[in-house]
Amino acid sequence: MARQLISSGSTFEQQIGYSRAVVAGDWVMVSGTTGFDYSQMTISDDLLVQTEQCFQNIEMALKEAGSSLKDVVRVTYALPDADDFEKCWPVMRKYFGDVRPAAMMITVGLSDPRMKIEIQVTAYLGN
Repeated sequence: MARQLISSGSTFEQQIGYSRAVVAGDWVMVSGTTGFDYSQMTISDDLLVQTEQCFQNIEMALKEAGSSLKDVVRVTYALPDADDFEKCWPVMRKYFGDVRPAAMMITVGLSDPRMKIEIQVTAYLGN
């Protein structure tokens, strides 16, 4: 099975050794994606701005893979503070309200204290 590697242009991918997304067969796996604006390598202090940026970053990777947010079948939300999860629901609903993928939220320590959320998705390309 051929694999297509998709990069966001983040320096982290080369330094750590991963891809923003991998297409394998009919599946697109998007790595945990944070709220960094990769065009400027900046991150907002605001949780909801970070959540929006996560979805924009994911959407760009999916588009490059020939997919979209409508193809997402599974999502994992990772937040350092479980109390912040409900605050993100309006943004999550904006992107997934009609898609309604299988979902999970976990509370974790993220690699940079500026990060307030990380989102990972899997999308299905098959018809």
